[in-house]
Amino acid sequence: MNDVVIVGGGPNGLMLACELALGGVRPVVLERRTEPNPEPRSNGLVGQVVRMVDRRGLFERLSGRPGPPRAHRGHYVFGALPLDLGLVEDSPLHTLPVPERDLVGVLEDRARELGVDIRRGHECTGLVQDDDGVTLAVDGPRGAHELRARYLVGADSAHSAVREAAGIGFPGVTHDRTTTRTAHATVPPEWVDAATGVLTVPGHGAVPPFLPARTAHGGFTYAPLPGRPPLIATVEWDGPDIDVPMSLEEMRASVRRVLGTDVPLQSPAGEGPHLLRRLRGGNTRVAERYRAGRVFLVGDAAHVLSAGGTGLNLGLQDAINLGWKLAARLTGGVDVLDTYDTERRPHADRAITFSQAQAALLAPGDDVTGLRQVFGELLTQPGVVRVLADLVAGSDVRYPVAEGAHPWAGWAAPELDLRTSRGTVRLSEMVRAARPLLLDLTEGGELDVAGVEVVRARADTDVTALLLRPDSWVAWASNEPRPDQEGPRHAVDQWFAAG
Repeated sequence: MNDVVIVGGGPNGLMLACELALGGVRPVVLERRTEPNPEPRSNGLVGQVVRMVDRRGLFERLSGRPGPPRAHRGHYVFGALPLDLGLVEDSPLHTLPVPERDLVGVLEDRARELGVDIRRGHECTGLVQDDDGVTLAVDGPRGAHELRARYLVGADSAHSAVREAAGIGFPGVTHDRTTTRTAHATVPPEWVDAATGVLTVPGHGAVPPFLPARTAHGGFTYAPLPGRPPLIATVEWDGPDIDVPMSLEEMRASVRRVLGTDVPLQSPAGEGPHLLRRLRGGNTRVAERYRAGRVFLVGDAAHVLSAGGTGLNLGLQDAINLGWKLAARLTGGVDVLDTYDTERRPHADRAITFSQAQAALLAPGDDVTGLRQVFGELLTQPGVVRVLADLVAGSDVRYPVAEGAHPWAGWAAPELDLRTSRGTVRLSEMVRAARPLLLDLTEGGELDVAGVEVVRARADTDVTALLLRPDSWVAWASNEPRPDQEGPRHAVDQWFAAG
């Protein structure tokens, strides 16, 4: 019997596979596609998840440059309004532009390095679970067969066959008012300022890169992604249904309606595939539960958002949260699997708030124009910018903790430069093995707790000790010069000790 079978070999399924392998479990990944999806999809990672891929040693592979991620301190965007991160002292927002196909490639390489069994051309067609495991019906290159696993995880997109077969509802809202068009296309080079990247459209005006422009007729975005053709996008409301393939001429006509002037878009040179896509409407849905017995859901199988681009970031963090808990259960640790749902669902709910707020600010109408004016005035206040930056980053939801817990408990650990006997090392480099870790930052270095690795170091913080879960979330912390050892011992028993 296999320990874990993951259905879906996209970013979320592969990230989960890596996490399980780090925890001592070798999962099987079933992916119905025989080759990676060549279609352009997401364009990068935003927010807290960028720090998490750094804590797995993947940031340099994905970014193509040495060194750690740097917080975004310039202008970002919220609902097509500029979010000036220079107004906050410590920006929580990180960005990592990387095409989804490159992300999948890096994660697949890492999974194979860790010994994960990835089976392409295998599709799950049904499942039955009992007290001891899950039996999957699989259609593979050699025909139909069954596969047995102790646990099953559905990472198989918004149309998850695993979710449906497990009987998990997917309530939410479907709307069809918007039509979003996206294309890789070139613009006249003389329209682009080489220093700022601003696109100046005659008859409309300046369009800053990556910042959506809203007009009375819709939205327009110009995104000159590094190393790729520019990405042009429009969104319009209440348009007619179209049942013919998307064309570049259709993209030009949409831009004309939105901006009120022509933009001579041209097909990019070079090897594709180049994006040319039309999406009608949108969905905002969250699974009624993330677990049904021995079946779990991650990523789009658990939640879909109609706007905001946070789905992939949310899904990767689902995988990081579930991976160590499932591995611990399979290797004799404490059973904390029920905390997966209670910790991750509030993040999905918060992401929906983020998505819906942006959609409201992008809608047409004079009333929305008035709302945007007031909202824009609020965005000159550092406190408002900080709240929205945390919302965009996905770093404003605390995992449940006991009353009176340390202020750091329940949050992702901040980056720290740790001065050890072997030199200074970043916390993100210290946690890449995905193991529980007790940082003893006291002057005497006297903490010693069975069942967890202890690292003695000094750091520029008032915190004198903190216990990290394998996903780098803080399970316990103290500011006492000589912390009571019962605190970390209790936390270790609660989260990690063998059951």
